[in-house]
Amino acid sequence: MIFRPQRYRLPDRPGEPFIDPEEIENLLVQKAGASAAEVEAVIGRAMARQRLSLSETAVLLGASADARERVLAAAERLKREVYGSRIVLFAPLYVGNRCTNRCAYCSFRADSADTVRKTLTDSEIVREVEALERVGHKRLILVYGEHPAYDPAYIARTVRTTYGVRTEPGGEIRRVNINAAPLSVEGFRTVREAGIGTYQIFQETYHRGAYGRYHLGGRKADYDWRLTSLDRAMEAGIDDVGLGALLGLHDWRFEVMGLVRHTNHLEACFGVGPHTISFPRIKESSASLPAASPVGDEDFVYAIAVLRLAVPYTGLILTAREPASVRDRAIRYGVSQIDGGTRLEIGSYSGEPAAEQGSSQFAIHDSRSLDEIVGRLVESGYLPSFCTACYRRGRTGEHFMEFSVPGFIKRFCGPNAILTLAEYLADYASPVVAERGWAAIDRAVAELPAEAAVQTRLRLERIRTGERDLYF
Repeated sequence: MIFRPQRYRLPDRPGEPFIDPEEIENLLVQKAGASAAEVEAVIGRAMARQRLSLSETAVLLGASADARERVLAAAERLKREVYGSRIVLFAPLYVGNRCTNRCAYCSFRADSADTVRKTLTDSEIVREVEALERVGHKRLILVYGEHPAYDPAYIARTVRTTYGVRTEPGGEIRRVNINAAPLSVEGFRTVREAGIGTYQIFQETYHRGAYGRYHLGGRKADYDWRLTSLDRAMEAGIDDVGLGALLGLHDWRFEVMGLVRHTNHLEACFGVGPHTISFPRIKESSASLPAASPVGDEDFVYAIAVLRLAVPYTGLILTAREPASVRDRAIRYGVSQIDGGTRLEIGSYSGEPAAEQGSSQFAIHDSRSLDEIVGRLVESGYLPSFCTACYRRGRTGEHFMEFSVPGFIKRFCGPNAILTLAEYLADYASPVVAERGWAAIDRAVAELPAEAAVQTRLRLERIRTGERDLYF
């Protein structure tokens, strides 16, 4: 894959800061109230699967109310063309909430007297993973506070423990992603060797001044160390990484620009962009800190649409921090991955006593079970997917982009989504969801190219007779 990253005032060099706030702010001012012709030109570039520049992204962010409708329609169309109807499902598993940082918005912060500190033991991790497998999950993201106890060796051990858990009839976790503190290059090599999928970290806010106001102590107070963490991950050989910003700390338009600028940096330095982008809004926590720059629902959904157009090849993640109504809209305009059946109190999936109240990081607003979410997706015309095939076939990093940028990934993702949904329906779904799901599979297979449909039907028959983990 050949990327053509843009050049900006701060050059893109591995391990060096690259965010220029004045450059971003000037572009936002210059492109405010962009003309309809400018907006149409940018949409045309996005629809040609071209990753947008900062200037082009600013045009979309500055669009008028009428032009916004055109942007939303284009994002919906691009999402459908690149990703089809599939929605990838996963669950977060909080391993420990000990932390040495003092982030003003976070209940895990070191000086919080209200947070119950808890780190899962190996046996507790096994119980949690067993509980997640028994409802049908195949993809997890393990989440850790920033603390010396959660060093690379510990993270690697928890990843291997998770991969080793098996339950009947076909329960196993096939992809373990992690959300953890920035590491050194050697630390990243250690966790890579454990077989992680994506390494995800949020910059929280790309505005250096705002960052300093919220991060009051601990290693996380070092803006540059966090900003360059994915450079070290890439240097260590982790070619699937995830970006994120916590919307509400600063102007959401600036954060969208920061995410696009970060994408450009990775392309320029390492020849591959992010695998995923996340954009949670500040929600309730024991920190009780209101958003300094609150983002309403309309702006939030629009930000997602702009990101979909700006970075066509990257998965967009929206978690259960948001209510079901917002998630349903966000899926329409760009989101491609959501969590299901989420519980955040540490140890709460298995219902063990370790699930102490006061150990979670924030509140959730979509408490539906995984089965309810699968049913809702199917009913809405989407294809729930638990697929991990690209990771296991080596289609990661640059190789993933070779397929996803031109939109060819549907050749694999459609059939593989069908097969993983079939497994879920056979092993875990409620009768009503199973009936609707099999009907959705029949419709999806009928839309595949002839040869792909034949091969998919053959594999579906094997799944019906008890085989598992079949993929293209």
